[in-house]
Amino acid sequence: MGWFAKRKHKFNAVKTQVDGIVFDSKVEAKRYGELKLLESAKEIRGLKVHPRYPLDVEGFHICDYIADFAYREPGTPYEVVEDVKGFETPDFKLKEKLFRALYRDRELRVNGEKRKDLKRRVQAAGQIA
Repeated sequence: MGWFAKRKHKFNAVKTQVDGIVFDSKVEAKRYGELKLLESAKEIRGLKVHPRYPLDVEGFHICDYIADFAYREPGTPYEVVEDVKGFETPDFKLKEKLFRALYRDRELRVNGEKRKDLKRRVQAAGQIA
């Protein structure tokens, strides 16, 4: 491999671009499509892509957690923060613990909703759209 050769992602994920947004994997890009469909069907609102959350402890900035998506579901007072993971690295596990401790007013979902519920909601949204 040459000095400037393009390297393969260590988890074999393929960067994918949709609507001018670059996603780290095809799975993340697919989830974006599902969430856009749910947003158009008014199942969710305020979809954000790659929102950044500072992880500060006792006045010290530790790092930032960049989630894949954030949105609100109608009838819930909290923001849902989603991360699509094929493999949970030690770095992610630490950031997940910090996020859950610091952002108790948000719900963190790793790999989205339960697949059965998601499939039902996406199918329903597709029939409406």
